[in-house]
Amino acid sequence: MGALNQRNRALLGILAPLVAVFFIAASIVLSPWFSWGNNALSDLGRSAATDGASKSEVAPLFNFGLLLCGFLMILYSVTSFRKHARYTSYVLVTVGLTLQLVATFDEVYGSLHFLVSVMFFAALGFSSLSYAIEKRSVLAFAALVVGVVSWIVYGLDIYSAGIAVPETISSMAAVTWVMLSALRIYFHKTG
Repeated sequence: MGALNQRNRALLGILAPLVAVFFIAASIVLSPWFSWGNNALSDLGRSAATDGASKSEVAPLFNFGLLLCGFLMILYSVTSFRKHARYTSYVLVTVGLTLQLVATFDEVYGSLHFLVSVMFFAALGFSSLSYAIEKRSVLAFAALVVGVVSWIVYGLDIYSAGIAVPETISSMAAVTWVMLSALRIYFHKTG
């Protein structure tokens, strides 16, 4: 029975990213003002009007999605993923916690929001590096490279887009190896 429960807990590694994608996509669809060319994803989570920026009507939906995703990621990290990649599981807990901090301290908190957002994306990159080393995962290394390059290219202003673009690229790159690890655990494949 314990193995069955452990196997089912692996599905949290698939569910967590899907929850985030669902709530973010729903928030975007319900926000006709959102522009990939001008906005950060966090603009969707602005809970009050400050500094000339409007309150987002979808803030509760967006922030709840991030909180739930973070919670599910933490559960995945401390259950089935810990047996699969012990050291990376600690980093993935940090990813879940910092994602929850991004939702809790939304843009209304100014520099605190910026700090927790940087912590989230740094933890996300470090989790890819950790998994690449611990499991010799080419996919996790590729996710790290794609994520870092997306931020560098954005920072150098090589293309014109809102910060939502590198946020999405780096997150989706990391999600690939997280979801694959969950599938491997679910189907009892190692590596």
